[in-house]
Amino acid sequence: MNAIELPWLSAIIFLPLVAALAIPIIPDKEGKTVRWYGLGVALLDFALIIFTIWQGYDFQSSALQMTESYPWIPQLGLNWSLGIDGLSMPLILLTGFINTLAVFAAWKVTTKPRLFYGLMLILYSAQLGVFLSQDLLMFFLMWEVELVPVYLLIAIWGGANRRYAATKFIIYTAAASIFILVAGFAMAAYGDNFTFNMTELGMKEYPKALELALYAGFLIAYGVKLPIFPLHTWLPDAHGEASTPGSMILAGVLLKMGGYALLRFNVEMLTDAHVIFAPVLAVLGVVNIVYGACCAFAQTNLKRRLAYSSIAHMGFVLIGIASYTELGISGAVLQMVSRGLIAASLFFLSGVTYERTHTLVMDKMGGIGKVMPRTFALFTIGSMASLALPGMSGFVGELMVFLGLATSDVYSSSFKIVVIFLSAVGVILTPIYLLSMLRQVFYGQQNEDLHLDPVVLDIKPRELFITACLFIPIIGIGFYPKMITQTYDVKTVAVAAHARQVLPIVARQKTGNLYSQILTTPTLASSEIVNIVE
Repeated sequence: MNAIELPWLSAIIFLPLVAALAIPIIPDKEGKTVRWYGLGVALLDFALIIFTIWQGYDFQSSALQMTESYPWIPQLGLNWSLGIDGLSMPLILLTGFINTLAVFAAWKVTTKPRLFYGLMLILYSAQLGVFLSQDLLMFFLMWEVELVPVYLLIAIWGGANRRYAATKFIIYTAAASIFILVAGFAMAAYGDNFTFNMTELGMKEYPKALELALYAGFLIAYGVKLPIFPLHTWLPDAHGEASTPGSMILAGVLLKMGGYALLRFNVEMLTDAHVIFAPVLAVLGVVNIVYGACCAFAQTNLKRRLAYSSIAHMGFVLIGIASYTELGISGAVLQMVSRGLIAASLFFLSGVTYERTHTLVMDKMGGIGKVMPRTFALFTIGSMASLALPGMSGFVGELMVFLGLATSDVYSSSFKIVVIFLSAVGVILTPIYLLSMLRQVFYGQQNEDLHLDPVVLDIKPRELFITACLFIPIIGIGFYPKMITQTYDVKTVAVAAHARQVLPIVARQKTGNLYSQILTTPTLASSEIVNIVE
């Protein structure tokens, strides 16, 4: 352990976990004490995250910082190894922020409150463990631990089809995790030293064929979580049935774990294979954007429309990762943070609307803007942020990704034009389905069958506070993006530079020829691709 004397990173992970284990002994019959306890723990851990980063993190360094390493299960080569850098730091802050607000959003949960808040705190701990882990096996264990609370939160507190949605979620994500385990053991076993240390794994020289296989395995595993078409079908069901706090965490944090892992493993560790797969990521990003936007427009369920919107917007993360530029990769990280805030706010507001109307079918909600004016105004602001209105964080993230790809010198002009043009089509479709959503829900004649209660109708102060907490950074980043980008730019510059080390001038020309051949010769053999790069 270095950089600081106390194990602050371990404390960040263990605090919510230990607090969750103490919930069964708390004397509480109605759940009021437990909810205050859960909120207090979440706030305390978020404060600890801020304090730890403020007093021990060097924003001018791209190196792994505040590292901690202890033997855990030496027989398996497993160490409790933690660290933080520019890739993980903004997402750790996002995790603490979203989870704290999600606990506050669960204020009205009365069914099995002890179990609910216990699962929320365990999930909080596991998410932090994913972003802080510097041991691949530990990373895998944290990735798996996180699945169980999400499954139970959907299966117990979800909607009418909650069991189907929860089962689909666990099957998809658990099956995908097998690829992490197999690829991880292959990386650990290769070479003279058997190790799961992620820094050492990144320093190994893997054969081209093995590296391509590893990259493909990780891409499938993290593509399910991101999610990438066609591995996305669990997400609309999970969002459609999850409770409001569950949807906030799903959209706000869990999807970003896939983007983070792609940067950490596929780009940082498997740089040579990234040369081959980068154009594939760009194409998949375009498919996500266009397909997600088209599917969103076809949805009649409010939360399913927002779920497909999340799928579409995560396509920009893939394009940014594929860009090979500092601006594009920085935009990908910003897009993850931005979408975490925007999606969490929209899913929270959809939960507020559902509590009043008891339906998510948009055709049945017409005209509620007349009796819910504050909710209508906030939903409009969130939708404007989602469609990338200038002055909002979504606009900055998408613009950086577009500029990052446009200024990349590793792709042919025709490839870049096609990717940007098709992505722009998705951007045009976004305001269509979002404004249509607002029209269906808030405009027109009010549905008399809703039987709205005027006493508890519009948004309440607690709900207004949660929404405001999410909107403030969305607008702040929109007007001054440097407030967030300067905290991780040193790292994204280093990641881009590291990725481009395998692309000297001559190799870039070869790679450009490679991309042209891939586009014109879809049946090009993998062995031929490797020969072109070499």
